[in-house]
Amino acid sequence: MAEKSWEKRLSGEPDKLMVDFVESLSFDQRLYKYDIVGSIAHAQMLSEQKLITKEEFRQIKDGLIEISEEIAAGHFRFEKKYEDIHMAVEAALIEKTGSAGKKLHTGRSRNDQVATDVRLWMRDEIECVQSKITLLQKELVKLAENYADNIMPGYTHLQRAQPVSIGSYLLSFVERLERDFFRLKNCKILLNVSPLGSGALAGSTLPLDRKKTAELLGFSDITYNSIDAVSDRDFCAEFIFDCSLIASHLSGLAEDLILYSSSEFGFVSVDDVYCTSSSMMPQKRNLDVAELIRGKTGRVYGSLTAMLAILKGQPSGYNRDMQEDKIHIFNAADTIEACLDISRGIISNMKFNVTDIEAGLNEGFLDATAFAEYLVKKSVPFREAHGIVGTLVAKCEKEKRKLSELGLDELKQTCLAIEQDVYDNLGASNVANGYITEGAAGPKQAKRQIEYWTKQLEKR
Repeated sequence: MAEKSWEKRLSGEPDKLMVDFVESLSFDQRLYKYDIVGSIAHAQMLSEQKLITKEEFRQIKDGLIEISEEIAAGHFRFEKKYEDIHMAVEAALIEKTGSAGKKLHTGRSRNDQVATDVRLWMRDEIECVQSKITLLQKELVKLAENYADNIMPGYTHLQRAQPVSIGSYLLSFVERLERDFFRLKNCKILLNVSPLGSGALAGSTLPLDRKKTAELLGFSDITYNSIDAVSDRDFCAEFIFDCSLIASHLSGLAEDLILYSSSEFGFVSVDDVYCTSSSMMPQKRNLDVAELIRGKTGRVYGSLTAMLAILKGQPSGYNRDMQEDKIHIFNAADTIEACLDISRGIISNMKFNVTDIEAGLNEGFLDATAFAEYLVKKSVPFREAHGIVGTLVAKCEKEKRKLSELGLDELKQTCLAIEQDVYDNLGASNVANGYITEGAAGPKQAKRQIEYWTKQLEKR
């Protein structure tokens, strides 16, 4: 293997502890494809700028492609003395091509090289995560279509609040995931500029064509300040933040499913292939996988905190702290991909126990708000209507009755505006089917949204 030319300034061999401490090859080797693609583009530009010959470019390109094939086949020997994927690849190239390989680093630093590699990797990773978001959304829409007409209790403060279509409940997660999709889209737009050619800090005295390499690598533009270009990791923090919100949304879904699959709720059942049992209690059927989705959210949050801590207080220019960025973007990406995949598996293998849900649907006065709104339509001021219904709810609680079980005479004793048509507005199903506002959680609105989302997601 070639010697490390960048250490000519130093005397003696580095201590083994030092080698182990500074290397990043153990985790950044997964960037090899992007490092090689970036190097080929850089070499092509050098050739066109007559900084290397066409023959040297051919040797470099052929050598890099050969190295890429060796790595993909598992035949490449990574030696951590070369510290990172950039120098490992370059050392192998020099061994294959000699003088030509030594010219590859012309006008380039590891600082702008790694900044380019990470952007290339993240651009692809975002597309991968977006595709997994879309697949999960499609499963949620498919399940929502099956239950658009079925009603369940909606909750605030984990207390029964108002009746909602099961379809609308499921679509609420489609909406959250859609925001995640577009946050990632925005992140991709912001990161899609090329830092290559910024060098270590200040650019180069060589006639590099930065826009050419940007074009070859599919970037929309170049960065316009070399000092910022090599030190910018905003996009890393933003990517992990986006992953953190995805994790938060999946954790919320997981929490609901954990509760709803419990004996106390009994709202949903998930196929045994996504459940576990207990090593001690033979009756147990646990949705552990959802608990792990909830738990793994902490990993992603930890990566965000770590990334922000890395960026805090660094002096201008590139600093070695940034080597740690890859650990955290890789961790966030790997965790989110796994959680999206397993969430899709759960959703595609679950059902709502609608008979059991309907049996207890009218418990908890889910129709109280609609009753107050009924009075508003009878010209009763809302605050008065609120108090009237509250009084009736208290009466029903004491007598263990439902609002719909009160006779008209009893109701009129509280408010003369109440007529026989009040009963059309009581009961959870009547309420849910009576929602008229756009975006409400009733069956009619759910069906319109299902149609909308089916078309939207098919376009992707």
